[in-house]
Amino acid sequence: MNFYYWAPFISNVATTRAVLNSTISIKKFSKKICPHIINVIGEWNDFEEKIKANEIPIITFGNNEKIYKNLPRFGFLKSRFTYILISLLSIFQLYKFLSSKKENDYIIIHLITSLPLLLLLFFNFKCKFILRVSGLPKLNMFRKFLWKSCGNKLHKITTPTLDTKKMLIKRKIFFKEKIFLLRDPIIDIKEINAFLNNRIKDIENTNYILSVGRLTKQKNHKFLINGFKTLKKKFKDLKLVILGEGELEEILKQQVDNLELKNEVIFLGYKKNVFKYYKKALCFIITSEWEDPGFVMIEAAACKTPIISSNCMNGPKEFIGNNERGYLYQNFDLENFILTFEEFMKDHSSDKKKINQKIFKAFCEIKNYTKFSHFKELEKIL
Repeated sequence: MNFYYWAPFISNVATTRAVLNSTISIKKFSKKICPHIINVIGEWNDFEEKIKANEIPIITFGNNEKIYKNLPRFGFLKSRFTYILISLLSIFQLYKFLSSKKENDYIIIHLITSLPLLLLLFFNFKCKFILRVSGLPKLNMFRKFLWKSCGNKLHKITTPTLDTKKMLIKRKIFFKEKIFLLRDPIIDIKEINAFLNNRIKDIENTNYILSVGRLTKQKNHKFLINGFKTLKKKFKDLKLVILGEGELEEILKQQVDNLELKNEVIFLGYKKNVFKYYKKALCFIITSEWEDPGFVMIEAAACKTPIISSNCMNGPKEFIGNNERGYLYQNFDLENFILTFEEFMKDHSSDKKKINQKIFKAFCEIKNYTKFSHFKELEKIL
């Protein structure tokens, strides 16, 4: 049985790691399934060493690395143009590839899903299609039409959270019997432990709260920086460290300057080893407008770092519960954010047992997000 992962990407999003970890989990734990990654335009070239180290075959459509490196990425219109261009460059190769597959072959669709789904809509292929809903989907008219039209021809649909599964059933996008919960393979404890105790040279003696994520509208850093300005009035020695890069970087830095926080908010860009920053942080804060469930939150739990999160759709509450595994505040509510942070700081100074219980319960919950757990869930679905 062959699995072929279709996931062309233009930036290093969490789904990229989910795809790679999923193939690694299958390669490690399955004797029946052979996973492959389709390298559409050279997007997987930077991961080639790790892919080969895990003996995962790569299907190369075209190694247009120069074109890929120069594609516009940031901003809604630019990214949509790039998605269309990638689709046009690969449509004939994908059709030919799908036509060559047999009944025991599976195509796992992760990113730029519209192209394989359009081909599925107009043609009959012998192979089976599994749509992997990555993150919280925006159900615009085109996506609703395409998903509903392809529903009968799709073999299975998987979602990373239970709430997203329920939402798709409630809105009658897919039939209930075709949708399954399949959590992302986020955690590798051995890998985390290997990085966890590395020294932090850039902020070694800093008392900081941590934010990790792409600098995009979804992550809502503007809200976080505004909230931090208020927190500084009471917690004067506290600093905010932000890891990540993205199209809003200059806008956020300008916001920091305008609020006179230049020496208080530290932008460190993209870091390969984020785990050492989690470990030293006072707490980890996620202010996203939506998440499903948020890789960084699971990583923070694995590093035993207290979590404060927005109660956004659809993932944080599913992981944190009713504040058993962290602290939830009402999304977009600055006053509630401040109150929630103050509650955390109060517990930090006078009720360490309460915080340690949350940390322990969050750490126990990450077992559902390991490579082995992902494989076992996938095996049941099949």
